[in-house]
Amino acid sequence: MGILRKCLHLWSYILRYMSMPNVMNEGYRPLTEAEIAVLKDHANSADDWAQVWVKEGFVPKYILNTHFSGWVRLGLFEKTFDLPGGISKHSGLYYTYLHNVEVGDNCCIEHVNNYIANYSIGEETFISNVDTILVEGETTFGNGVEVSVLNETGGREVLSYDLLSAHEAYFMAMYRHRPELIQRLRQLITGYIDRLRSSHGKIGAHAHITDVGNITNVKIGDYAEIVGTRRLYNGSVNSVREAPVRLGYSVICTDFVISSGSRVESGTALSRCFVGQACTLAHGYSASDSLFFSNCHGENGEACAIFAGPFTVTHHKSTLLIASQFSFMNAGSGSNQSNHMYKLGPIHQGIMERGAKTSSDSYILWPARIGAFSLVMGRHTTHPDLANLPFSYLIESCDKTFLIPGVNLKSVGTIRDAQKWPLRDARTDPHRLDQINYNLLSPYTIQKMMNGRKILEQLQWVAGMTSEIYSYQSAKIKASSLRKGIHYYDLAIHKFLGNSLIKRLEGVVCSSIEAVRAALKPQITIGLGDWVDLSGLIAPKAEVLRLVEGIESGAIREVSEIHETLADLHRHYYEYEWTWAYDKIQAYCGLDLARATAAEIAQLVERWRSSVVELDRELYADAKKEFSLSAMTGFGADGDEAQQARDFEEVRGAFDSNPYVSSILKHIEDKSALGQELLDRLTPLL
Repeated sequence: MGILRKCLHLWSYILRYMSMPNVMNEGYRPLTEAEIAVLKDHANSADDWAQVWVKEGFVPKYILNTHFSGWVRLGLFEKTFDLPGGISKHSGLYYTYLHNVEVGDNCCIEHVNNYIANYSIGEETFISNVDTILVEGETTFGNGVEVSVLNETGGREVLSYDLLSAHEAYFMAMYRHRPELIQRLRQLITGYIDRLRSSHGKIGAHAHITDVGNITNVKIGDYAEIVGTRRLYNGSVNSVREAPVRLGYSVICTDFVISSGSRVESGTALSRCFVGQACTLAHGYSASDSLFFSNCHGENGEACAIFAGPFTVTHHKSTLLIASQFSFMNAGSGSNQSNHMYKLGPIHQGIMERGAKTSSDSYILWPARIGAFSLVMGRHTTHPDLANLPFSYLIESCDKTFLIPGVNLKSVGTIRDAQKWPLRDARTDPHRLDQINYNLLSPYTIQKMMNGRKILEQLQWVAGMTSEIYSYQSAKIKASSLRKGIHYYDLAIHKFLGNSLIKRLEGVVCSSIEAVRAALKPQITIGLGDWVDLSGLIAPKAEVLRLVEGIESGAIREVSEIHETLADLHRHYYEYEWTWAYDKIQAYCGLDLARATAAEIAQLVERWRSSVVELDRELYADAKKEFSLSAMTGFGADGDEAQQARDFEEVRGAFDSNPYVSSILKHIEDKSALGQELLDRLTPLL
């Protein structure tokens, strides 16, 4: 009878083994009777010990007061965890409940108040003092959530998923005039999402999950740190070794995707949100139906239905961002927008193009469009469209909107922003979702300046040179501001075109004018015509449309092909830029570089140098205002003027040693030398 009993017992193991997926059983074996006995002696229990399989070398003594149900797969427990405060804990299972769970090598799981169900847990993961971690039913882990950006009631939904880039989202939200594109994009993304569909979740290796409430239908990547989080429901935490994700105290996230390197902390609440790479959301920030792409930073305030492109920043409790698109934006305290002047629902939306900012206590009533690198101050309710007047100030005066075109080109703050953005790119994941172009001056902004210059000249011609006030798109422009705007745009255009030309001739031996012309001739025709900003990626519109048509036609069959095409556009930016600049030098400067003489090219270089120096001197003068007597108000509170100046210098530093001031002076010096070097090479041809 003993032999028969053993045979039947063995046969039951064989049947169970055959009935389970190989992926679950490969590398594992059933428990021995001796191991089961030890486990029972340590207050462990199981619905069916035959369902508990282990790796060879398994030692049961590191499992205490744990219950197993369903199938369970256990790795080895050989290492210890060194915790803050000098505490060490040996890997193992202590006071927990596991149901349909695979535990990797050297994990420590302790004090699970309820249970962990339907998860595979990677090696060397630490889980302590959690309530429930489970997958319930079939899920895609937050992939496929419809995010209703810009229009709260729908119409511009973006399908959120792990690999979403700002540029794909831009297509889905802003290209609704091409329904075939939207349909095909959704099909491609759904194909990716369907491959994720599962009733079994994953917690990656080296994750750290402590003092957490409920985690339901959430996929967690390697090296994730989840500490004190209250609730996570239906989402993905796409942490990787190179760029861990941290979720902190009192965080609640529902229907979400959080990308590598991001931090969501201190009471933040997210609902139907995508968080891109290296973002920070903290200090009670709340957001619903919103997208945050690379390096966004949100604290204290609120977001509703926003499309936050790369480097969108908001820090203040009093700030509401709603129904609008941004990138490279900094919202001042008390910045608010409204989409509620409606009769058929909240359908109005706003666009603030790249680099546009809002000052403290600003307000915009949507719909409106603010030009790139512009500053909004005061209240504006007249729905202006100022896309073709970038680098401007939008100011409220006597309940009217006044526009000062081009003035931000001479603001030292603009240059400071341009310098800080690439330095503050915190992405460490080698796989970058967003392609980010940091250039202030590009075919995108320069074309708008050309358009803006023409608009201002036409206003001047129509209304007359003697007009004191000009009107454009419900905004007022003073005569002096209009004239200066034309001049600033002209300087910036010549600066950009000259930059492109000098870069093209860098290292070229000017042996003959024919050799110079040959070096200047573009190698490709890509880049002509209009350019677009796809929320961070600047590219020729024709190439963007080529990609769009490829998606619509079915020539592009995977989302990875979209990503590679976008990355390729980014890699070849400067080649395409020169094709555009070459054409514009003829159109704007009246110089055909295919027939240009050395003297004409030298004249273009001289014009570039004078434009650069004049703009830099304006920047220098603007920076000096920050060190004026009025700026020192509040310094040296109990002293005289000399002590005031000394106090200011100790806190803010001296003007001449300020790094931004120094960079301006060096820029003048370097660019002057660069221009002279090219002129010297051209001299023999004059």
